[in-house]
Amino acid sequence: MIALSRSENEDGASLDVPQASSASGGASFDDPAWARTEAEQLRIRVIALKNLVIALLAQALESHRALAREMTAYISPRPGCTPHPLAMRAADEMLSLVNRAGQFRVLPEA
Repeated sequence: MIALSRSENEDGASLDVPQASSASGGASFDDPAWARTEAEQLRIRVIALKNLVIALLAQALESHRALAREMTAYISPRPGCTPHPLAMRAADEMLSLVNRAGQFRVLPEA
């Protein structure tokens, strides 16, 4: 099957990822233009995935949304551990996605 995008190759590796050195004259990991392009593509994919998750959660059972809320406790720091700022932001983002999905829920007519 042909991959629809570079991220769909077997391990997510891109077929056109530059090598660590640019001996062949192509882009390298140190190339700022390449890095900006890759960062932009990553942001686009994250936005798409976030919106897809919101759409799926909007149609999910309440038990599934509750599970998603519970999962935030697993990335929150354990008692006595120092909270990592990125982990805390990730937990907040998970809750935000579940809450945003609630805005799109279609309640059954009574």
